[in-house]
Amino acid sequence: MKKVMIVALFLILIMSGAAFADDLNLTGESAILVDMDTGQVLYEKNPHLRLHPASTTKIMTGILAIEHGNFNDLVTVDDETPYQIKGSHIALEPGEQLLFKDLLYALLIESANDSALAIAKHIAGSAEEFGKMMNEKARELGAKDTNFVNPHGLTDENHLTTAYDLSLMARYAMENETFRNIVSNYTYTIPATNKKDESRYLKSANKLLYSSESINVDGKIVPIKYEGVTGVKTGYTTEAGNCLVASAEKGNRRLLAVVMKSYGNEVFADIHKLFNYGFGSFKNVVIANENEFIQNFQIRNGKVPVVAGIIKDSIICTVSEESVDSITQKVIVDDNLKAPVKEGQAIGKVEYYLEDKLIGSADIVSTMDIERDIAGAILRFLIDKWYIILALFIVGLKALSDAKQKRIRKYRRRATSLF
Repeated sequence: MKKVMIVALFLILIMSGAAFADDLNLTGESAILVDMDTGQVLYEKNPHLRLHPASTTKIMTGILAIEHGNFNDLVTVDDETPYQIKGSHIALEPGEQLLFKDLLYALLIESANDSALAIAKHIAGSAEEFGKMMNEKARELGAKDTNFVNPHGLTDENHLTTAYDLSLMARYAMENETFRNIVSNYTYTIPATNKKDESRYLKSANKLLYSSESINVDGKIVPIKYEGVTGVKTGYTTEAGNCLVASAEKGNRRLLAVVMKSYGNEVFADIHKLFNYGFGSFKNVVIANENEFIQNFQIRNGKVPVVAGIIKDSIICTVSEESVDSITQKVIVDDNLKAPVKEGQAIGKVEYYLEDKLIGSADIVSTMDIERDIAGAILRFLIDKWYIILALFIVGLKALSDAKQKRIRKYRRRATSLF
C-alpha cells in the first residue's frame, strides 16, 4: 500500500509539473513569447528543442536578401532552379527575368521555394554558399542551436532550429523597416515578365493578418485574425508540422510569439493564447530613469573625495502586475576607484532582480571630472608609510655617521704618516 501511495504521489507531481510548464495548454511542441522591446522571455515551452522549421527558414533568407541584395537588380532564372524544388512556388521558368524586389515579396508573402532558391543563387552563387551565410548570420545573432542547409526550409535531417533561435532571428528581422513592411502585407502582385503574359497574384498563409475563419481559443470561438498583428512568417511540412512566427502591437507593447510543430489551425489558436497572455498579464515598467541618483562613491587621491553616481540609461522591464513591488536593486561598486575620473565615466553598475532573476542592468556614471590631488597623495603616502620613512631616516643617519667616522680615521692615518 505504501508503495502504491508513493507511485501515485510521484505521478501527481509529474502531472502537476507538466501542467505548470504548459499552463497555456498549447498544441505546439515548442513555443516562446518574447517582449520585442526588452527582449525578456515571458513564456516558454521546450524553447531549445531542435525541430524542423519549414518555411520559417525564410525569415533568415529574407534578412540576407535585404542586407546583401539590390531591389532593382533584374534576376535571370537559371535552367535548374524551376526543377530543383517542390512545395509552394510561383512557377518560375528557365530564362525568366524578374526584379529582385518581386522575388523577395514572393519569398516572404507567397513563401515561394523557387524564389528562395533564385535569391540564394543570385546573392551567393549557390544554395550551399548561401547556407553558409545563413549559419554565419545565425551565430552572429546568438542562434547557437540552428543549422541551415537550404534557403527555403524543405525537410533535411540536418536543417534544424529552435523556437528560441527563431525568436532571435525574427526580432532582429523586425527591426529592419523593409522586412517589417513586407511581412505586414498579405497580398502582392508581380507584373508580367518576359515569360509570363499575366500578373501573378500572391497571398500570405499568415491568416492572423486577415482571416475571418473561426478557431477555438480557451473555449471561445473567435476569428483567426488577431488585431494588432504585424507579421511575420508561417511554415509547414509533414515533418515540421505547422510552424508560425508572429508579431503584434498593442499600445506601447510589442510582442513576438513562436510556435513549432503544431497542427492545422491550432497553430493560430496557440498564437492567440500567447498574445492574450502577454498583453493581458504583463506591462512595461520603467524601473530606473536616466540620470537617476544612486549614491555617492568614494574616490581615492582625488581633489574631491566623493562623486555622485547616476544611472547612464533608463531601464524598462516587462513584468506582471503583481510582481512590480518585488523588484530588488543591487549596486555593484568598484572599491578601488582612483582619480582622475572623467564626467560620464562608468564607476559602478546597478542591477535589478525579480525572484533572483536578473531583469535589467545599467552603468552608473560620474557626474563630474575629478582631478588627481598630487600634493595630497604625497602627504597621505608620507603619513601612511611613516615607518618606512623613519627607517630610511635612521639608515641615512647611520650612513652619515659611518661616513664621518671613516673620514676621521682617514685623517688620523694621514696625520700619523707625517710624523
